[in-house]
Amino acid sequence: MMKHVLTLLAAFLIGATPVAAQDSQPLKIIVDQGVIEPLPFAVPDFVAGSSASAEYARNIARVVSADLSGTGLFREIPSNAYISQITSFSSPVQFADWKAINAEALVTGFVNVDASGKLVVQFRVYDVFAGQEMSQGLQFVGTPDGWRRMAHKVADEVYKRITGEGAYFDSRVVFVSETGPKNQREKRLAIMDYDGANVSYLTDSSSIVLAPRFSPSGSQVLYTSYESGFPRINVLDVSNVARRALEGQDGTMSFAPRFAPDGRTVVYSLTRGGNTDLYTMDINTGASQRLTNAPSIETAPSFSPDGSQIVFESDRSGTPQLYVMSSGGGEATRISFGKGRYGTPVWSPRGDYIAFTKQSKGRFHIGVMRTNGSEERLLTASFLDEGPTWAPNGRVIMFTRETAGASGASSLWSVDITGRNLRQVATNTGASDPAWSPLQN
Repeated sequence: MMKHVLTLLAAFLIGATPVAAQDSQPLKIIVDQGVIEPLPFAVPDFVAGSSASAEYARNIARVVSADLSGTGLFREIPSNAYISQITSFSSPVQFADWKAINAEALVTGFVNVDASGKLVVQFRVYDVFAGQEMSQGLQFVGTPDGWRRMAHKVADEVYKRITGEGAYFDSRVVFVSETGPKNQREKRLAIMDYDGANVSYLTDSSSIVLAPRFSPSGSQVLYTSYESGFPRINVLDVSNVARRALEGQDGTMSFAPRFAPDGRTVVYSLTRGGNTDLYTMDINTGASQRLTNAPSIETAPSFSPDGSQIVFESDRSGTPQLYVMSSGGGEATRISFGKGRYGTPVWSPRGDYIAFTKQSKGRFHIGVMRTNGSEERLLTASFLDEGPTWAPNGRVIMFTRETAGASGASSLWSVDITGRNLRQVATNTGASDPAWSPLQN
């Protein structure tokens, strides 16, 4: 029986002194075979320093709560169950009142707009049953229009301290926004917060766009465009939406691009003379290198986090399967051997898993396997699930789900790598081809 214990002790905190829990075990979440009991927590509205900060205080607390609840690992205790209220950020916490409603974690905060117009957010995280603070007090300062991002940062800190896992709420997703009927779908690139808020558009709908992919810094996006009538790879600067086509694509079809961890190299598929192979290119000089040379179709490449290997899709065995090779090319090793067709592999940012799309018995699945092909596990099943992308912490996967029929539509969904917590991501249009950014700086 596989058991994954996620735990945080006070000794793990930077600059903290180990403190023994008082008649209790340290706060922890246990994930056992994909089924857990969500940890009960409370996030009272943060205390406002002035009337000008009251709305920010309420909204930030609600976003923190939504972030934690959305993981499936936490369960919020409703405010009408509270025995005591948090009216002062500096007053001692009445742990007995929170124990009585079975809250195991408590998040409190203080929000104020200072004399310079900056928004200041202070917060603390408590292990209720141990009767001690876990966070040592933390603070973020930003502009009022960035309040939602500050809320995600607060939630990230809470999540890290209770689960021991990496953060992912302060991240964005680039995707293809879709409107119109299925046979005349208009597509344009869009970007949003990981939870669907703050949507903005990066391209118009005058030409088909596909497969956007973030750079390691999150400052650029690669994507395939049909603006010229043929698929071409463009690189777009997220901050000013300036874009350009990569060099060396004349007379060819190039697609499925993805950045290397160095942020300068791109791996992609290129069709020349009826043959589709993998190439790398320096995005600054246009210098390219051919990695494969086979009569089969090689596509959907993805680098390992250390840049030493590439996983890709190939039909060289007769059906699409997954292969791994050195990032410099050479002999490739097949890693998928289950029944069905495999595609769109993506290496986890933690380096431990590869996510993929699988078609088997008329159904599509999102799955994960170890990098050697072992421990294959299917997480979803539907008419059409495809195109996985990893959260920055390597624990959550987002993907496209499309419904059947002439009126079928695409939407974005996410799922935990255990197969738990399958949920739709809110978007204001149809959506496909998601790509998760790294954490923002």
